[in-house]
Amino acid sequence: MARVERLPLPDTICFAYPSNTKPVSVTGAECELNCAHCGGHYLRHMQPLNDIASASADNSASWLVSGGCQANGAVPVGDHLDKLAELKQTRRFNMHVGLVSESVIEQLAPLADCVSFDFVADDATIQEVFGNQRTSEDYVVCYQALKKSVRVLPHICIGLKGGEISGEYRALELLRELGAEALTFIVFMPTRGTRYADRQPPALKETARLLSHARLLFADIPLSLGCMRPGGRYREELDKWAVRTGFDSLVNPAPAAVRLAEALGLTVIRKEECCAL
Repeated sequence: MARVERLPLPDTICFAYPSNTKPVSVTGAECELNCAHCGGHYLRHMQPLNDIASASADNSASWLVSGGCQANGAVPVGDHLDKLAELKQTRRFNMHVGLVSESVIEQLAPLADCVSFDFVADDATIQEVFGNQRTSEDYVVCYQALKKSVRVLPHICIGLKGGEISGEYRALELLRELGAEALTFIVFMPTRGTRYADRQPPALKETARLLSHARLLFADIPLSLGCMRPGGRYREELDKWAVRTGFDSLVNPAPAAVRLAEALGLTVIRKEECCAL
């Protein structure tokens, strides 16, 4: 990839190692959608909410509250708000809720310290990956409803459609119009046992180009590179690119990116919770 000079942004970068945020699934390992990129695989690494008996059973500072989606694309958090309220106490909740209704948003808003919202702007991608009849307009409507009631942080998965770039630039343009206080990027990686297991991540140059475009388009808000992205050389090169491009936060950064940040004289802040918090 070609070299770029870092944009004139604050000379501080946050490296997040979220060991103090517990991933909790309200549905256990169950998911109705069985999406092409996930197939419920990542739910198996989350703590089922029903297995947590009391608030004192867990001492983590925060939870990532998520779960499998219903056929309509919503995570059924609304069915579990009483238990979540009982267990919250002083810990913070980053909630991943999918395409929930306005009535559910009103109910979850008092509990959510923030909501991470996967923002998809391509109808063909939605139909192929999720297999339902929702549209990009549904994502716009839900995002606008969330913004009225809770701090919401949109997430864009680069290459969601089996490694293809298809709608990500449109997602950026829409979010520019709708407004966003921060933005997080993750990158598709093929996962064994899913329908996309034989695909490849998006080309590194294409991913880097998209991140650079986002930094130029959103020069005034924090940008983060989230935890889901390929490993190995891909991760090392992408993480270094994000540092040079002026990203504000990286989750579990490659050691080479940490060394680059130090070599550039950036002030490094380390945190042990989810980047959204």
